[in-house]
Amino acid sequence: MTKVHPKFSNTCDQSLSDYNKAAAVVLTVWKKSLLFNCDGFTVYNSNGDLVFRVDNYMNCPRDNIVLMDASGLPLLSIRRKKLSLGDCWMVYDGETERDPILTARKNVNIITNRRSLAWVSAKKTVLYEVDGSYGQRSCKILDERRNKKKTAEIKRKEAVVGGVAFGKDVFKLIVEPEMEPRVAMALTIILDQMFRSY
Repeated sequence: MTKVHPKFSNTCDQSLSDYNKAAAVVLTVWKKSLLFNCDGFTVYNSNGDLVFRVDNYMNCPRDNIVLMDASGLPLLSIRRKKLSLGDCWMVYDGETERDPILTARKNVNIITNRRSLAWVSAKKTVLYEVDGSYGQRSCKILDERRNKKKTAEIKRKEAVVGGVAFGKDVFKLIVEPEMEPRVAMALTIILDQMFRSY
């Protein structure tokens, strides 16, 4: 049977901050929680070490999601903005609820830009545009400040042996050095919430 990750490790001694800043980080994202009766994500690095996880109980509202490291420490909190026009999500550092570091808004104007899924901003300045199709696991996060340079990409994952596709629950998140992997993962979680039914 094909494995989602090359090996399993409960903790990751080497943090993502130690990665080579000149090379892209390739993460394997599995849309499955490690805990029973939970919905979430399990994320491995290229060595097969667990680096991120999200565990949400099935019957809890999905308005508040916490991205954790391998040991369960909160890195970012992702919350749906109440009483907003359209689908809007706020990203906070740790488990705080003050001063969001990012805001992601779903693109609802399909007439002008059909490929744009969402816009990400900080303090009313647009930082990133997300293009592609999350349903097909084919998205690019483009940096608006760098002439739409690709800073992260979501792609389907195929098995190394035999060319077997994993399906939509297992995919690659490729993060360029200009973006923090935890931020790219937070944006992936937001896209999953925005386009959950697709």
